[in-house]
Amino acid sequence: MLLEIGAAVFLGAVILVFVLRRKEESLPITDDWWGEEPIPASGEDETIHPFKVQTSREVIDDLYRRIDQNRSTDALGDSKFHYGFNSNYMHRVITYWKTQFNWEKQVSVLNHFPHFKTKIEGIDVHFIHVKPSGVPAGKSVKPLMMVHGWPGSFYEFYKIIPFLTDPTTHGLKGENVFEVICPSIPGYGFSEAPHKQGFNAEAAGRIFYKLMLRLGFTEFYVQGGDWGSFICTVMSQLAPSHVKGLHINMVGLPRVSAKQIFSVMLGRYFPSLFGFHEEDVKRLYPYMEKVFYNVIKESGYFHLQSTKPDTVGFALNDSPVGLAAYILEKFSTWTNREYRDLDDGGLERHFSLDDLLTNVMIYWVNGCITPSMRFYKENMGKGLGTQKHEKMPVRVPTGIASFPHDLIHVPRSWAKEKFLNIISFNYMHSGGHFAALEEPKLLAEDIHHFVSLVENK
Repeated sequence: MLLEIGAAVFLGAVILVFVLRRKEESLPITDDWWGEEPIPASGEDETIHPFKVQTSREVIDDLYRRIDQNRSTDALGDSKFHYGFNSNYMHRVITYWKTQFNWEKQVSVLNHFPHFKTKIEGIDVHFIHVKPSGVPAGKSVKPLMMVHGWPGSFYEFYKIIPFLTDPTTHGLKGENVFEVICPSIPGYGFSEAPHKQGFNAEAAGRIFYKLMLRLGFTEFYVQGGDWGSFICTVMSQLAPSHVKGLHINMVGLPRVSAKQIFSVMLGRYFPSLFGFHEEDVKRLYPYMEKVFYNVIKESGYFHLQSTKPDTVGFALNDSPVGLAAYILEKFSTWTNREYRDLDDGGLERHFSLDDLLTNVMIYWVNGCITPSMRFYKENMGKGLGTQKHEKMPVRVPTGIASFPHDLIHVPRSWAKEKFLNIISFNYMHSGGHFAALEEPKLLAEDIHHFVSLVENK
C-alpha cells in the first residue's frame, strides 16, 4: 500500500513538473500600446481598411534633387566590393535611377496585390493579402503568413506568391493552395513605427498573431527569413495550438551550446559523431575562413544598429544615394560572399535594378530606415540570448530550407537543440539570404513539400 502511494506521489510530481515545464515553454500573450495617442476609452478600432501605395510629386522631385546633389568618393583601384559599395558601380545605379527607373510603373506593380491597414496595439499595421483566384476540387486553402527581414520588405515576396496561390499554372505540382498574408514589420515599409522603446521580435510576433486572428484564421502556417525567421519563431512559441507549421530559411540560434563548440572543433574530422551531413562539412570548413572571418567582415552593420542606430539614421534618411549604397551592398554580399570580388558586386546576376530600387524606394518614401534599424537595438540591447523566447524551445512542426550562400550555415544537429520537431531539413542547391526574391520557385517548392508533410502526418 505504501509502495503504491509512493509511486502515485512520484508520478504526480513528475506530471506536475512536466506541466509546469510546458507552461514555462509557452510565451504569454499579453497586450501593449505602441501608439502616439493614448488608448481610446472606447477601445481600439479593429477595422481593416484598404490601402493604396501612393507618392506625391513633391517627394519624387525632392528625391531627384538629392540624387543630383550627391557627393561621391572615387573608388580605390581594383577594390571591387571589399571596401563596401563600389562608387564606380554606383554611377551606373544612379544613372539608371534617374533615366530608366519608373517609380510610377513600380507603384502599379506594388498595387497589383491588395493592400490593407489596421490598428493593432496603437499603430497602423500594413499588409498585403493575396487569395487564390481558383481552388481545384478537393483542395483546401491554407493560410500562410510570410514575414520579411532587414533590409528587405514585403516586396521580397512578390515573385514567390504566384507559386503559392496558383502553383499548377506556374509549374508546380499543386499539392497545396495558399492564401498569403505578408505584413510590414512595424517601423518598416508602410507600417507605422512604434512610438516608444522596447518593440522587439516578441512584440512583432504578438501583433502578427493578432492580425491573423483578426483576419479570421485560427490555424495557419508561418514562414520567414532574417528577422522574419525570429518573428515567426516567436509566433510558434506564443500560439503553438494555432501555428500548424513553421518554415524558415534562416536559423537563428542566439545561445551557443557546448555541443556546438565541440562540433566546430572536431566535426570536420568526425562528422558522423556530431550528426554532420557531408554538406554541413562543405559549408562550415575551413571554419576560420568560411564562418569566423566572414562573420567579422559582414557584422559591422549589426554592431552599429544594435547600439547607435539613430546616428547613422540621420545620414541614410537624408541621402537617397547613401541609403541605396547601404541597402544594396547587403543584396550583394548576402546573396554570395564571393561577390565582394566583383566590380559590380554581382547585383544584377540575380536581381533586376527595378526590383532592387523598388525596395530602396519603399524605405525612402516612408523615411523608415531609422526605425527599421532600431529593431536591432530593441532585440540585442540587453544582450544576445537574454530574452525569454530565445531560451525556449519550439515544438510546432518545423521546416528548414538551408541555402548554400546564406550568411551563416546552421546544421540540423544544431538546429534541433531549439527546434524540437524538425520534419523537413533540406540543403538547397543554390541561393543566398534573400531566397524569396532570388529563388522564388525553389523556396516555394520547399514550402509545399513541408506543408504536405504536416498535412499528411
